[in-house]
Parts: sequence; structure tokens; C-alpha cells
Amino acid sequence: MRATSAPPPAEAHAYTNRENDNMSDPTNFVSLADAIRKSGDPLTMLRTSPTGPFAFPRVPREVANWRDEQEAWHSSCALIDMSYHQTDLFLRGTGVLDLLMQVGVNRFAGFPVGSAKQLVCAAPSGLHVTDGIIMRLEEDHFRLVGAQPVSNWVQYHAETGGWDVEVHRDENAMFRVDNRDYYGLQVQGPTAPALMAEVVDGRMPEIGFFRMGNVTIRGAAVRALRHGMAGQAGFELSGPWADFERVRDALIEVGANHGLVQVGGVVMYNLPIESGWYPFPLPAIYSGGDTKGYREWLPVMTMEGMGSLGGSYQVESIEDYYVNAVEIGYGKLIDPGRSFNGSDYLHEALKSPRRKKVTLEFDVDDVMAVHRSSLFEEPPAKYLDYPYAGYSTFPADSVRRGGRQIGLSHWTGFSVHTRKVLSLALVEIEHSAPGTEVTVLWGEPDSQRPTVENHVVREIRATVAPAPYYSKIIAKG
Repeated sequence: MRATSAPPPAEAHAYTNRENDNMSDPTNFVSLADAIRKSGDPLTMLRTSPTGPFAFPRVPREVANWRDEQEAWHSSCALIDMSYHQTDLFLRGTGVLDLLMQVGVNRFAGFPVGSAKQLVCAAPSGLHVTDGIIMRLEEDHFRLVGAQPVSNWVQYHAETGGWDVEVHRDENAMFRVDNRDYYGLQVQGPTAPALMAEVVDGRMPEIGFFRMGNVTIRGAAVRALRHGMAGQAGFELSGPWADFERVRDALIEVGANHGLVQVGGVVMYNLPIESGWYPFPLPAIYSGGDTKGYREWLPVMTMEGMGSLGGSYQVESIEDYYVNAVEIGYGKLIDPGRSFNGSDYLHEALKSPRRKKVTLEFDVDDVMAVHRSSLFEEPPAKYLDYPYAGYSTFPADSVRRGGRQIGLSHWTGFSVHTRKVLSLALVEIEHSAPGTEVTVLWGEPDSQRPTVENHVVREIRATVAPAPYYSKIIAKG
């Protein structure tokens, strides 16, 4: 039995125009285009930015310790607070679906009320911009959830495309000082279904994968989205901010019976690595006439404007950092039978992909040699941090084989469950078979950022493995 979606918890909350919303009219800010012009070019802007990795605001780095927190989503249940770092964009009107079909590469033929999709957005060039979760709450009412760039991209098109769409934006905590309108909590791991069955008031409804159901927890109405990450079942729970503490405390109290562990911000970086989800490749927005209007519209005080580009991959064309939806694993979501932003390019990419998403397992001896060098040698290697090793917003390290550039390593961290340093990477198709041996260049040559210490680039041997790294168990529970 599939549960259907109820009206959003704060149905009376008014839809507003942009100038009355949390993200003000971009003419009140320096735009991304202005910042690029001031820097001279986008590469200089991104390579000199002192910003580090994507931040998880108002969430402690560790609640217990990152080792137990990371292991929890494999062995018991992890409670992940999504309330502060995600931006929600609510879209209402008869034109919403047409808007989504223009900006999204997805198949929309089967998108009933009460379901969700991974909305994948491409530039008109066909190169990847961003993605997030789009939920259909009612026939003409949708909620888009994710990191800020996906809300930015969709809101821009909603406002400039002449669509019959009203927008309400619930901005993340990094760009506001007041409370958000809605909370988001995720329970993830093998005991998550049993936890949900005990914590809800009454009987837990059966909810299919990427479907939504309505439950009550201690009298609070909660929308539950069924999903899975890192090979395990999970639920994302949301509701009005006034119910946040009541629902969270209930999960913690009942979760004690199911091995629940609260997760801090530092291990949230590791979920994408183990799940095979590409979180932040560089958006294809910093160059080209097809995104010029967006650069002029977008305030620089955004993730795209403040972010940094780092790593050992050093080229003089920003386009060489861009990726497409096919190679980062979204090929099955692309609709082959209709037109959308970048459809011609992506339809061809489906026929002849050039690169493939893989996981890289770093060689233990080389990892330890980098650690020894970073602490005790002069000049040192670049420090490899745990559990997440990234030190820029958009990481890009060179992957080589036989001395030749064959790919990019984008997201690196330590997996407690496997006792390995893993990385999400793109490599040329002919080098993507599991077991293939490659080399990652670790470090940032001639770094222009004050947040990066003086160091020498080191080679780390790595072995290709599948991505996602774990087999999915999302159908169980």
C-alpha cells in the first residue's frame, strides 16, 4: 500500500516574490559575473578563494566520535541533521512541471503526487550544473531540496522564463540568522525501518522507494521520504520548524533501542563517497554565452560565488573541469525522447560516453608515506585529513596511468567500515574496469590560497573499484 502525500505542514505560509524572500533581488549584490570580471577570469577567482570545503552550519563537528558515527549507517542507525545546510525551494503553479521539464534531464512521464525524483540539471551546453531532490506534494505544488546551487539554478529559470510559477525559498542557515521554516532529519542504516516502526504514532505505513508517506511522531505531523544511501535503507523526515525538537528528541529516545548514533558534520562528507553520489563537481556556469544571464543574476554571496577550486589537476581552461550527467552516473535518468536544456549533447553522450564514475581505493603504504612526510619531512607532502581529506569546495586531483592524464579524483575520505581511503573519481572508459591500477597526484602545485600549506605534490597509487562502492539494499525493510 502506497501512502499519499498530505498538504505541506505550513500550508498557510504565503508564497512570496523574490524581493520579499530570504534571498534578495540579485541587483542588490555584486553578481558572480562582477566577481569574475574583478578577478580577471573564473579560474583565478576560484583558485585564489580562501573558502574551504562545503560547510555544515550549526551542526557540531562530532557528536560522539566520527568513527562510531560513520560506522552507524552500516551497523545500526545514524541520525543525520539536515536542517541547516540544505536549501528548500517550494514551487507552485500550473507551469511548474513544464519548468522542471526544461531545466531537468529526467523522465517525467511517471511522476505521481507523493513521489520524488533526483532532479538533474544541465546547462544549455549539456554540461552538468547541479542536482537535488524534487518532491511532488500536490498536482501543482513541488518541493526542491538540496545544496544551494540547485535552488539557485531553478529559481533563476522560474523568474526569467515566463513560467506560471510562484516561488518560496527557505534558505539554509549559512545565509540567514533566523530559524528556517522547515527541519530535515535523516535516519539511515539497517535498523532504521525498525526504529521508524516504533517511533511513529500508530502503524507505520508501507512506503516505496522514493515515495512519501505521512506519519505522526508524538503528535507532530511528519512527511517521510523513503530512500537509501551507502547501501542501506533510510528515511528523510521533514515538518515545520516548531516541531523540530519534539521529533528529534523522540528519535533519539526511541533510537536508543536500535543503536542510534547522532552524526556530526565531519562524517557527512563521507556519505557521498560510499553512496557513489557525486556531490559537487564544478558547475558548468562560469564561462560561455549560454550561462551569461545566470552569472549576471546570481549574487556572489552564494556557494558558486564564494567557492574554491583546489587540487593537483592544473589546466588553463575552466571547461576542462566540467562534467556531464552521463559520466557521473545519471545516464539512466535522462529522457531520450524529448528536448530539454542540453538534450542534443546528452543524447549523444549516452551513445558514446568518454569517462565513467568509479571509486578509487588508495594504497595503504602510499597513504602512510604521505602522512609521515606531511608531519616529519621537509618539504612535506600535503596533509591528508581524516575522515574527509578535501580542502576546497570543488576538489579536482589528477588521476594518471602510465604517466598520462586519464581522469579526475573529486571526493576523498576515509571509510571506517572498510579501513580504506576512498575517492569518487571519473576515469576514461578504457581504464574503468575494477582492479585497474592508477596513480593520484595528491597536493596543489603553486597554490595561491592562504588556507593551503607549503608542500610538495606526492603520488599515491590507487585501484579502481565500482561506484557505488556498496551494493544497494534499499528495497528491504
